[in-house]
Amino acid sequence: MSGGEQEPGSYYVGVDVGTGSVRAALVDQKGVLLAFAEQPITKWEPQFNHHEQSSEDIWAACCVVTKKIVQGIDLSRIRGLGFDATCSLVVLDKQFRPLPVNYEGDPHRNVIMWLDHRAVSQVQKINETRHSVLQYVGGAMSVEMQAPKLLWLKENLRETCWDKAGHFFDLPDFLSWKATGVTGRLYHWIYLSRFSRSLCSLVCKWTYSAEKGWDDSFWKMIGLEDFVADNYSKIGNQVLPPGASLGSGLTPEAARELGLPVGIAVAASLIDAHAGGLGVIGADVTGHGLICEGQPVTSRLAVICGTSSCHMGICKDPIFVPGVWGPYFSAMVPGFWLNEGGQSVTGKLIDHVVQGHAAFPEVQAKAAARCQSVYAYLNSHLDLIKKAQPVGFLTVDLHVWPDFHGNRSPLADLTLKGMVSGLTLSQDLDDLAILYLATVQAIAFGTRFIIETMEAAGHSISTLFLCGGLSKNPLFVQMHADITGMPVVLSQEAEAVLVGAAILGACASGDFASVQEAVTRMSKAGRVVFPRHEDKKYYDKKYRVFRKLVEHQKEYSAIMNGD
Repeated sequence: MSGGEQEPGSYYVGVDVGTGSVRAALVDQKGVLLAFAEQPITKWEPQFNHHEQSSEDIWAACCVVTKKIVQGIDLSRIRGLGFDATCSLVVLDKQFRPLPVNYEGDPHRNVIMWLDHRAVSQVQKINETRHSVLQYVGGAMSVEMQAPKLLWLKENLRETCWDKAGHFFDLPDFLSWKATGVTGRLYHWIYLSRFSRSLCSLVCKWTYSAEKGWDDSFWKMIGLEDFVADNYSKIGNQVLPPGASLGSGLTPEAARELGLPVGIAVAASLIDAHAGGLGVIGADVTGHGLICEGQPVTSRLAVICGTSSCHMGICKDPIFVPGVWGPYFSAMVPGFWLNEGGQSVTGKLIDHVVQGHAAFPEVQAKAAARCQSVYAYLNSHLDLIKKAQPVGFLTVDLHVWPDFHGNRSPLADLTLKGMVSGLTLSQDLDDLAILYLATVQAIAFGTRFIIETMEAAGHSISTLFLCGGLSKNPLFVQMHADITGMPVVLSQEAEAVLVGAAILGACASGDFASVQEAVTRMSKAGRVVFPRHEDKKYYDKKYRVFRKLVEHQKEYSAIMNGD
């Protein structure tokens, strides 16, 4: 069954593995969420900039949430399963057992998380090569990509990890492998799954080229010639586009663990941000009065904002943008080149700023008394203290540079630090609320900086499409509209990332002729937030200050590092 003749009442399961939890949804063929479940996962930080997880813990959480969402459901109506996850690195030995990625030798902690910055010296060594593959990552590789992490493992954990390793997976690929090739007894499935990786993961985080494959000279140049010698079997030498059906579908063992039917289609996966992009960028905006309604999809920028933020823009021809990853061919939407800007910490930064303030216990108590989240309470408090002026004007004397974890885009400088200008001795609730506002604005100014850089390179962007946890915060959304001067489209389904994962399962099932058809049928626009153009002059001034902050930081660094 294909070409849009999907069976009435068909369901698809989407599983999203984020930084702190695993979420799953049961989605119908119109993109409507019918059930949702979430399960926390454990994170370890054994030392500064080392962030680790457990693949066994993550898979167990996947099994918990999938069983919850199908309770009381006719399982025969479930047609496909799609996974997305953070681009974390999973390490297994030759028998598919976890290996330690830590000095403590704990094999349970076998995942180096995406936000891990331990491989600073390794990424510097890689960037010093100026190899041609670096032009596809904005000119400089990020410490958050997989090559520097792999090199770190070889240089630091040779005996306990590197020499024993049989398989290195991007986390999304690990999940689809677990679903389609779980046990050594099922040799045929193991063989199919072992070497099948998603084009999305390998192109975006591993330097694979959709057109040319692996570049042997790169891996030899950086000291990881091991992969070339074994024909890339440890990192993947069979690559499939996102949404392609893997092997023979869900294995009996995985089906029992997940509570899903044996043999349902399992899709080649996506990175979580890319699933969010897939879930929103093609949404039908008819009737909203948006300029993008009459423009190609390339006029849209998907911003997936959670623990970090990713800015996804697509184009028909490759565009090279300094400090912005890509262009990656068919990494998100088949047939289109993808450019991916990003901010390494956004949601995590807001939490850090708010929870570290002296007034946080007071806010926490007052929010709990009102049965509100801390951020809903802060938003309402800002409305109280703004008086007659727009809320954004409360930060006229307070400015934040948000790179507390380095800059991913467009400066690609992991040495940059956060900055706050305009602090006083105040530690009260008003002070916390305004600092929170300034931090949200700084993240939006970072988005504006990324957009300007992309447009200078050749992109033409008119509309933002937001999804992810931060898109549920009305202040965050309004500041992005006001500061970029662009309307913001929110998904009809708040969990657009899960819709994106479910779209993959729908494609793998054969119920849709293409990813584009599934996106058109399952992705829908919801609320639209328009910018307050009357505030433009104020935000233009603040943006000038924003850009000055990083200039000054670089000047200070030059002074301190000079003779």
